[in-house]
Amino acid sequence: MSTSSPEAVKKLLENMQTDLRSLSMECKKKFPPVKEAAESGIVKIKTIAARNTDILAALKENSSEVVQPFLMGCGTKEPKITQLCLAAIQRLMSHEVVSEAAAGNIINMLWQLMENGLEELKLLQTVLVLLTTNTVVHDEVLSKAIVLCFRLHFTKDNITNNTAAATVRQVVTVVFERMVAEDERFKGIVEQPPSVQGNTNRRSVSTLRPSAKDAYMLFQDLCQLVNADAPYWLVGMTEMTRTFGLELLESVLNDFPGVFLQHQEFSFLLKERVCPLVIKLFSPNIKFRQGSSSAASPAPVEKPYFPICMRLLRVVSVLIKHFYSLLVTECEIFLSLLVKFLDGEKPQWLRAVAVESVHRLCVQPHLLRSFCQSYDMKQHSTKVFRDIVNALGSFIQSLFIVPNAGNPAVVGAPTGGSGSGAQGAAQGGPGTGGVSGILTSQAAFEYRGTWIPLMTVSVQGSAKATYLEMLDKVEPPSIPEGYAMSVAFSALLDLVRGITSMIERELAVEEEAAAEFRETHPDQGWQPQPGAHLVWEEMVSACWCGLLAALSLLLDASTDETATENILKAELTMASLCGRLGLVTPRDAFITAICKASLPPHYALTVLSSNAANLSSKAYSIQGHSVQIISPSSESHQQVVAVGQPLTSQPQGTVVLTAKNIQCMRTLLNLAHCHGAVLGTSWQLVLATLQHLVWILGLKPGVGGVLKPGRAVEGPSTVLTTAVMTDLPIIANILSRLFESSQYLDDVSLHHLINALCSLSLEAMEMAYGNNKEPSLFAVAKLLETGLVNMDRIEILWRPLTGHLLEVCQHPNSRMREWGAEALTALIKAGLAYKHDPPLAQNQVDNSTPKQCGLLSPSFFVPKRLQLLLLNPLKELSNVLHADIRQKQLESVLQILQSQGDSLGPGWPLVLGVIGAIRNDQGESLIRTAFQCLQLVVTDFLPTMPCTCLQIVVDVAGSFGLQNQELNISLTSIGLLWNISDYFFQRGEAITQELEREEEALQKQAQEKGETLNRPFHPAPPFDCLWLCLYAKLGELCVDPRPAVRKSAGQTLFSTIAAHGTLLQQPTWHVVVWKVLFHLLDCVRTSSTTADKEKIESGGGNILIHHSRDTAEKQWAETWVLTLAGVARIFNTRRYLLQQLGDFFEAWEVLLNHIQSAALSKNNEVSLAALKSFQEILQIGTPVKDSDKAGDAFAAMGVPPVLIDPLSASGPGRPLVRSDSLVERLTRYNGAELQAPPPGEESALEDSALWWSAWNTWYRTGTDSTRPPSGPAEKFSFIPSQPFLTALIQIFPALYQHIKANFSMEDLKKLGVILHGAVSVPISSDASPFILPSFTEAVLTSLQEAVLTSLDVLQKAICVGPENLQVMYPAIFEQLLLFVEFSCKPPQYGRMETKHVANAKYNQAEWVALNYVPFAERSLEVVVDLYHKTACHKAVINEKVLQNIIKTLRMPLGLKYACPSESTWKLAVSSLLKVLSIGLPVARQHASSGKFDTMWPELANAFEDFLFTKSTPPDNLSIQEFQKNEAVDVEVVQLISTEILPFANFIPKDFVGQIMTMLNRGSIHSQSPSFTEAEIDVRMREEFSKVCFETLLQFSFSNKVSTPQEGYISRMALSVLLKRSQDVLRRYVEDERLSGRCPLPRQQVTEIIFVLKAISTLMDSLKKTQPENVDGNTWAQVIALYPTLVECITCSSSEVSSALKEALGPFKDFMQPPLSRVQNGES
Repeated sequence: MSTSSPEAVKKLLENMQTDLRSLSMECKKKFPPVKEAAESGIVKIKTIAARNTDILAALKENSSEVVQPFLMGCGTKEPKITQLCLAAIQRLMSHEVVSEAAAGNIINMLWQLMENGLEELKLLQTVLVLLTTNTVVHDEVLSKAIVLCFRLHFTKDNITNNTAAATVRQVVTVVFERMVAEDERFKGIVEQPPSVQGNTNRRSVSTLRPSAKDAYMLFQDLCQLVNADAPYWLVGMTEMTRTFGLELLESVLNDFPGVFLQHQEFSFLLKERVCPLVIKLFSPNIKFRQGSSSAASPAPVEKPYFPICMRLLRVVSVLIKHFYSLLVTECEIFLSLLVKFLDGEKPQWLRAVAVESVHRLCVQPHLLRSFCQSYDMKQHSTKVFRDIVNALGSFIQSLFIVPNAGNPAVVGAPTGGSGSGAQGAAQGGPGTGGVSGILTSQAAFEYRGTWIPLMTVSVQGSAKATYLEMLDKVEPPSIPEGYAMSVAFSALLDLVRGITSMIERELAVEEEAAAEFRETHPDQGWQPQPGAHLVWEEMVSACWCGLLAALSLLLDASTDETATENILKAELTMASLCGRLGLVTPRDAFITAICKASLPPHYALTVLSSNAANLSSKAYSIQGHSVQIISPSSESHQQVVAVGQPLTSQPQGTVVLTAKNIQCMRTLLNLAHCHGAVLGTSWQLVLATLQHLVWILGLKPGVGGVLKPGRAVEGPSTVLTTAVMTDLPIIANILSRLFESSQYLDDVSLHHLINALCSLSLEAMEMAYGNNKEPSLFAVAKLLETGLVNMDRIEILWRPLTGHLLEVCQHPNSRMREWGAEALTALIKAGLAYKHDPPLAQNQVDNSTPKQCGLLSPSFFVPKRLQLLLLNPLKELSNVLHADIRQKQLESVLQILQSQGDSLGPGWPLVLGVIGAIRNDQGESLIRTAFQCLQLVVTDFLPTMPCTCLQIVVDVAGSFGLQNQELNISLTSIGLLWNISDYFFQRGEAITQELEREEEALQKQAQEKGETLNRPFHPAPPFDCLWLCLYAKLGELCVDPRPAVRKSAGQTLFSTIAAHGTLLQQPTWHVVVWKVLFHLLDCVRTSSTTADKEKIESGGGNILIHHSRDTAEKQWAETWVLTLAGVARIFNTRRYLLQQLGDFFEAWEVLLNHIQSAALSKNNEVSLAALKSFQEILQIGTPVKDSDKAGDAFAAMGVPPVLIDPLSASGPGRPLVRSDSLVERLTRYNGAELQAPPPGEESALEDSALWWSAWNTWYRTGTDSTRPPSGPAEKFSFIPSQPFLTALIQIFPALYQHIKANFSMEDLKKLGVILHGAVSVPISSDASPFILPSFTEAVLTSLQEAVLTSLDVLQKAICVGPENLQVMYPAIFEQLLLFVEFSCKPPQYGRMETKHVANAKYNQAEWVALNYVPFAERSLEVVVDLYHKTACHKAVINEKVLQNIIKTLRMPLGLKYACPSESTWKLAVSSLLKVLSIGLPVARQHASSGKFDTMWPELANAFEDFLFTKSTPPDNLSIQEFQKNEAVDVEVVQLISTEILPFANFIPKDFVGQIMTMLNRGSIHSQSPSFTEAEIDVRMREEFSKVCFETLLQFSFSNKVSTPQEGYISRMALSVLLKRSQDVLRRYVEDERLSGRCPLPRQQVTEIIFVLKAISTLMDSLKKTQPENVDGNTWAQVIALYPTLVECITCSSSEVSSALKEALGPFKDFMQPPLSRVQNGES
């Protein structure tokens, strides 16, 4: 709320009235006049308030009256009242309602109070309020007020003194502020002299305005007072101090410089009053010399007085800062004085404050520039600026040299356990006598035993003084050690920082202006103002010596990282500034200083020492200031961070690097990095130093020339602490950035840099000659880095760079040349990768259409030329003999391919040349790398290269196949040839076109020259020639001495021909078949048959060779297999194409001949494979029968068996099949090979001549291979293997399909011979575990299955074939029955001795016969099936097949338990039953023809042999088994009862008689008495007996007798039955009697019960039968039973009793025999 708002006014009125009332209350008793005045005051206020609108103005007008009561109140001198009144007066003042007159009255009243010493603080407050709230107080009143404050400053009361001092300061400020405000108001009307107010005193200078006049008077009197003269204006002053006066002067000068600069009157005061005063007051300090005065204290004038001196220096600082322009001459004096105060003879405190003052100057670069312009650049003038710098320098030096300036460091004092290798320094305090240990962790300088701590004195760029601010101290303070050094150090740094940044700013501005000027006036040159440059150069020239001397000393002495950093920064900025200004000597001097500091002390580096010599000879002597460039102190208290070897040609001891060296090194790097453009010739210095440092630190170059921390080869000489280890990556990084920044240098600077590097590198090469010491690779690495970053202008560098590097590549020192190669290859790679303008890839101008382009634009040749320029050094490297260089060259080729393969265009022949330059005498690693390149070319770059290069690629790949250093590479290169062929196939059209265009061009050239075109396989078209070249290469590889190579090459050759042969033209195929394929087969056959049979020892000890490959012969065998399979596959898949060639039949015969000779070769693998190939060429066009067999399925698709066949593709120790997966291959084959035959050619396919030719080959092979040996066993050596025989037999079904039309009985006999022979062949014992099933398994071998399949195919063919074929059936039965006999009588193979598999311990027998049982049994099943189908065929009946079957079965049936396998007789029985169930009806049908007469006796014998076998069952037969066997017997009897006896009239009588006898024999228990009871239980064939009995019973009588034959069977059966019953009953009675109380065996009881039941059944039947049908004889036999039955009554068994009852019952019918019946019966 402002003081003039209505609310404020209202409040003011209220407050005043309250104050007046309080006043009147207080004075009521003691001071009536005051009371009255107060009351009238109240009235007065009320009146004013009532009458006026502007109350404040009215109050001001009447203020004298309003104030009066309060003044009277103050007059009472009563504290309470006085306070109340002063408060009221202050309130009025603050509302600005006090007029000038009232103010005068108030001041007078305050003066009285002051003189009475009352309310002093309140007085000061009131004065302050009065003077600050408005400007009504002027002139004498003002001076009176100021004096009042001064007087109060000198009272006895401390608080009052201080308050008064503050008030004086404020009042002085107010006076000047008023003047400034006044100037502001009159800004516009400066010209008119100000109007002078009437009531002012005119004693002052008339030109000034009122406020200015007050200020002038005040300042003038302050000068008077300081000078101890009487004041003019401040009347009434009683005392004053000089210090206070100086402080006031300083504050005015500092706060209101404008006043002095704008008004001449004030300027005059400065010149005439202030400066002389200062100089006068300085005099004691100038004359004083420390230590010269006697012990007694001299006259007070003479001794420097700290408070005054310090304040004087403050004033001087202000004068120089603000009024230098006014006081040029005076300032020269002041500055010279300042410089003198720095002298060593002056007191410490004086030097300290002087340094602080100098520091204040150093932070003002513009001021320093003015000094330089005003003094240094003027003739006959003091060189003030240079003196200041030099004085600072000598000051710093003096601190180290003057004995009492610092304290000697006590070496060997406790190190405070820092353990870092830094020595501790101790300081002895004066008078303490003790030595206190100081840890060196404190920042300090230490030089030749003098140790000076470093403290933080001010923030960078601001001079914050300590002693210049000690205004309260009277005695000179004690200066802590190191303070002066710290300030001087800061001053030095600020000086450098200020000057450099100022000049650099101005330079930048100038450069901008120049750039603008060039844009606007491109035709004119820019002319800078020479003045500015002169000043800058003068400043630098004036200060650099002093700076360098001081900085080098400090750098050497510094023990603190930050301090070091700052010093280095200063040296760095100076060096760069000198460089920019073109001052070469100072530039090199600063750089040399940094370089020396980077290296260990006394390190011998010629470049530096020569440079330093020029400098150290100069000692600068200026007015007695001797500035020496001090050489570094040797004993360093630095932390050692690295120990390394110096880089010299002669080995020397180690050198030590300290943390500081590393720090300097970083600065050096920084310098080169940021200011490379201004270094010019100093590059030599910088790079040489860096090279040495890098060497000592053991940095080694890495990728792209970047230096990485590495271990020196010499071993333990380099020791790095962890401290430096963490720094190294950063240093390495900066080093790299340094050379990266070379891209911003102009061409000239760049050449400076490269020349410097090349000369360094030549030195290094010199040094590395003749010893294998680790060379310095710094220069080479950095040449590389520089080249890499300047790719955009590589052409200007390329020749000198690569020329030098190629020399390095031939250097005898391996590390050296390794890096030469590294650098060279890296540059080439980068050059190719760089996005040049125009891009290198432009040379890919569609080179397929040069005709249309006409002339190519010249820009086309630029990149092409550039590319060849870039690649040429790579080719040059091939001439270097060192393997490591070749390795590097090839590795880089690999990388170039990986990154730039697409854009190589015209460079391809160069690159392929480098890859193909391999020889067998090179190490395998070179070959391996070269090969990687080739792989990359083939996988990625075939499409991008010109087609003419494709043949080069094939040749190069072939040469890798043939090299003998590295097997895997040979193998893989074959894979590459396959990939190349694939590529030819996919891009066929494009390649053809391009090659034909080339061909045309070449043809033209050849015609012009009159030569013939010379290229391999000429007449064929160029694309076919490319293929033939490929096939020829592969053909060479197929007969390589190494088996794995042969195998791989063979597979590839056939795969490519198979997959891509379609592309070839027909005439070319003729070449392929006769020149490539058959030629290859001949070579392989020859090599195989002549190969060595010696066992090959396992190669190299660690590679095991599988026994199937351990001779050369076996290895060649594999090749033969592959080759044959491949050719066969081609014949198979390309049949339609080859048949059109005209000589197909000859080719077919040649192929069959090869197959036969292979099949009959005495090598299992080859022979088996030959058959596979045979199978393959026969399977053409046949359906795949056994599609679950992978091999056949694939074979049908034309995949080589070699790829699948488990026998040849597995097994330990075999080289693996080619890597592309089978599936991929199949998809390829499917696409390429399974062409459907062209329409109308099926007939050609079925050309029977071809098939019969094949049948003859098969027959010859079969007979030769299965013919058993004739001589004794030892003679023969080769027996065909099972898989071979299996394969052989498996061929027949396929072959048969094509020749069945003319297949004769004669051929069938031939076949039979081969089948029988094949099955008879034994197995060699070592193969048996794999082929033979274990004896218990009933499994057929695959050979046996094949044999049966062949017969099966035949019989199926006969079945559907014409009538005349059926004559072959019996022959087939005969063959099969022969095989059935094997179950009991295995076949013989010549005169060979074989053991049965069950008893053969494999090692004893060389040959093992097979288990023929399963085969025989399967044959039997086939016989049954076949008979089932063919029983009624004429041929079968005529040839007595049934009789033969029964005859064959008699053997196993008769042997029964004696059979080799139990299953045999069981199968024989069931087969017999099946055959009879089919055959008997047929036999009955043809009974009359007599064709079956001979069969019946056979059959009867067979039954007899089986049912009553001579062989005893084995002892271990279980009851269950026995019962099962019995069931079989029962089945036979049932067959007799169903199939034979009912048809007795069609059957010979004697046969039926035989059968009846058998049944009778069977129905009586056949028991040998030797059995134990338990055994009898089982062994009695109870069930069998029962069935026999039942059968007899069944046929005993019959209701209708249709023929005498049937009746005869009944009679016969009945008589047998009754006889049998009689026997059983008699035996039972006897046994019962004998056994006494023992029960009889169970089966005997059962038998008797059974017989009794049978009798009762018989009786029933007889009753029912027509009497005439029953023979009288029978009756007699029945009645004869009765007595025997009666005898049985005594038996003990209840079961027998009940059965007996039933049997006896029917006999009642015989009690009265009807005579008629008997007579009938007899008749």
